[in-house]
Amino acid sequence: MRGITSNVDQGFRRQTRLRRAQVVAWWHTLQMGAQIMVLMLSPSSYTGGRARTVLSHLVVAVLPLLPWFLVLSALISLVIIRIVTATAGSYGLSQYALEVLVRTLVLELIPLFAALFVALRHAMPGAELLRHQLDQRQRAGGRIPGIAGLAGTLLPRALASVHAVVLLAALSGVVALVLTYLMVHGLSPWAVPSYTYDVGRVFNSVVSLIFVLKTAFFSLAVAVVPLAAAAEPDEHGRYVARSEMVEFARLFSVLLMVEIGSLVGNYY
Repeated sequence: MRGITSNVDQGFRRQTRLRRAQVVAWWHTLQMGAQIMVLMLSPSSYTGGRARTVLSHLVVAVLPLLPWFLVLSALISLVIIRIVTATAGSYGLSQYALEVLVRTLVLELIPLFAALFVALRHAMPGAELLRHQLDQRQRAGGRIPGIAGLAGTLLPRALASVHAVVLLAALSGVVALVLTYLMVHGLSPWAVPSYTYDVGRVFNSVVSLIFVLKTAFFSLAVAVVPLAAAAEPDEHGRYVARSEMVEFARLFSVLLMVEIGSLVGNYY
C-alpha cells in the first residue's frame, strides 16, 4: 500500500513540475515577445550599424526561400483550383467557385503555409543555432546577457522572420489569384473587370482587416516563439539542445489559435 501511495505521489509531483515548467515557458515567451516588440519599435535599435545587420538578415531570410516557396505554392494552388472548379462544375455551382477559392486559398491556406514554411526553413534552424551559441558561451565560462545584451542578435532574426512571412504570403497570394483567373477564364482579358469585382467583393473591409491582422500575428509568432525558446534556459540553467518537435508543437499551437480567431471573425 505504501508503495502504491509513493508511486502516486511521485507521479503527481512529476505532473506538477511539468505543468509548472509549461506555464513558465509560456510566460517567458510572452515576456520575450513583448521585449522584442519594444526593440522593433525603438529607433535606437537601428543605430550604430544595426540597420545594415537587419538588412543583411532580411536578404538572407527571403532570397533562399522565395523561389522554392513560389514554386510549391503555385503547384499546390493549381491542384486546389482544379479540384474546386471541377467539383463546383459537376454540381452546377460554378458561380460560387471563385469565392470559395479566394476564401480557402488566399485567406486561409496561403498565410498558414507561408508561416510554416518560414518557421521550418529559417526561424527554427536560426533559433537552434542561437541556442547552440549560448551553450558554447556558457561552457566557455562566459556570461549570458539578458534581452538588452542580445538585442543585436535577436532583433535582426525576428525582423527577418516577420518580413519573410509577410512577403511570401503576399507574393503567393498574388500568384494564386493570377492562377485562379487563368484556370477559370483562360487568357481572355475581357473577364478582368468582373474578376476583380468578385475578388473585391470577398475582400471587404472586415475581411481585409482580419487578413492583415492574421498575417501579422502569424509573422510575429514565427519570429518570437522559436527565439524565446532558444533564449530560455532549462531547469538547471543550461542551454542544451531541445527537442525540435516540442518547439514546433508550441509554435503550431500559437498559429492554430490565431487561425481559429480569424475563422471566428470571418464567419461568425
